[in-house]
Amino acid sequence: MKSRVEVDSKGRKQVYDTCLEPCAIEKGMRIIGGKWTGSIIYHLKDRPVRFNDLCRMLGGSSKKMIDQRLKQLEANGMVMRKVIEERPIAVTYELTEFGTTALNILDQLREWSEKHVD
Repeated sequence: MKSRVEVDSKGRKQVYDTCLEPCAIEKGMRIIGGKWTGSIIYHLKDRPVRFNDLCRMLGGSSKKMIDQRLKQLEANGMVMRKVIEERPIAVTYELTEFGTTALNILDQLREWSEKHVD
């Protein structure tokens, strides 16, 4: 249902059929729209990446921020964490099948940004 705005005879606006829940775009942005989230997904597109390597790839972000975003992505089923060594602990992160579905959107966003944003 699409919300509509009507103006009464005194120029006051009234909105009908408002959204009571987030729309599909808002739901998607909640998953991939967080700071550094899109960059993390994009860096995982080709292969599994170790945590410290990912931190080096995202030089402007802190390890704490990257760790938080990876945990969110893992909770949303977009990223899978694998322990590759126990002592010292070493882990890799890779996209799940669901995670790879966001790559097309992120690639379009990258192209749009390169074309329109300074």
